[in-house]
Amino acid sequence: MLGEVLQWRYPADAVLSHWFRAHSQVGQRDRGEIAEAVFDVLRHLRRYRQFAESGQGAATRRLAVLGLASVWPRSTLDTGLEEPERGWLDYVQKFDVTTLPLAVRYSVPDWLMERLQTLPEPESLLLALNRQAPLDLRINPLKTDRDTVLAAWAQGPEARWDAQPTPYSPWGMRIQGRPPINRWRSFERGEIEVQDEGSQLLAALVAPRRGEMIIDYCAGAGGKTLLLGALMRSTGRLYAFDVSTARLARAKPRFARSGLSNIVPVVIAERHDQRVKRLRGKAHRVLVDAPCSGLGTLRRNPDLKWRQHPESLVELCATQAAILRDAASCVRPGGRLVYASCSLLPEENEQQVEAFLAENPDFTLLDAGKVLSDRDIRVPLEGPWLRLRPDVHGTDGFFAAVMQRRSAPSATKEKVADETNLASADKPADPATAAAQADAAQPEAPAETASPAFIDESANQEGPETHSS
Repeated sequence: MLGEVLQWRYPADAVLSHWFRAHSQVGQRDRGEIAEAVFDVLRHLRRYRQFAESGQGAATRRLAVLGLASVWPRSTLDTGLEEPERGWLDYVQKFDVTTLPLAVRYSVPDWLMERLQTLPEPESLLLALNRQAPLDLRINPLKTDRDTVLAAWAQGPEARWDAQPTPYSPWGMRIQGRPPINRWRSFERGEIEVQDEGSQLLAALVAPRRGEMIIDYCAGAGGKTLLLGALMRSTGRLYAFDVSTARLARAKPRFARSGLSNIVPVVIAERHDQRVKRLRGKAHRVLVDAPCSGLGTLRRNPDLKWRQHPESLVELCATQAAILRDAASCVRPGGRLVYASCSLLPEENEQQVEAFLAENPDFTLLDAGKVLSDRDIRVPLEGPWLRLRPDVHGTDGFFAAVMQRRSAPSATKEKVADETNLASADKPADPATAAAQADAAQPEAPAETASPAFIDESANQEGPETHSS
């Protein structure tokens, strides 16, 4: 398994899934141990490779031994080792890693080390990125509330996982370990989803209102789309844009479980899409969770630090700038634009936003901390950005900037014909999107003012509520 992963042809989780499907006789416990050992090697690959240089035999086997040493008791591992391997393992486990250079000690390539060292407290960050992430879940506020779910779990088989409220997101719950979430009744009923707390906070920055038109410009598998739709109470129109048909197809079962009827999935072209042009200047709010290096998610995807390289980063930054320009064109006067990434690197984050604002003086930067505190969400932040780190906030590394388009001096009344044409042109087959098309003739909510209030879910309950990754 490890040999296949280290060819870097595909993401590690995809290789694992493919291998497990091809080896269906491998039990669930063995699968968990294999996956954990592989990911341990990926987290510490540079240091492990240096250790492996001192051993004998195949280098991949020595890497596998080090990975399994993080999973099994030494007594169990020794039953599969030859005597020279046991002696070698004794030696490397006693080695003082603090004598190694930081890039080797924390196993990052030199180009990435140069960038991370420009950030505050780089060693604390590197240490956190090499730890296994907890599992963050989120309730579906259209169907239930967090207190109800946690109370039910405390009395059921889920109690063994000791779910706790996330410190910042009002919708999040955190679990240590890897329970079979997809078998839980609350998951099957669409009451919970799997989503990192940092990603949940993006919905609070968008601050959706009932009846608005909102675009999730890079919707992917739909996690943020689902939370936005629930906070809209399944009203208005929520366009889920993505260039990948496959990603949107994977999102459709989640949309169905959620009970939402206001989502319109649309596959768009990478640049200059005609359907995007029809929505120019019409959306109240647009979220751009841009394709990025993903280096803020190394706790979950440690292979990314070996799969990315400086040249790919240059290409990503150019793509991000182009997407941000296209998405911004859809924002109406007085509307909101949120740019986000799951990266820690300034060139994908602050530098992108600063370059955009310099080219687009009709947009102004809002204070992300104030936007969150207006919703009674208080996150320790510095400056106007949302910058989250695993060592400080316990989330993946996330960045977001909130921008507002200046109101036009004399805005004319919006027409809905183009929007109706867009929805009918896509002809989605599923009932949820058909329902979203049916409300295309409904009047839109007024454009937001300079300091819009976030939708208050508790004050907008519509009858009894009932409650993925």
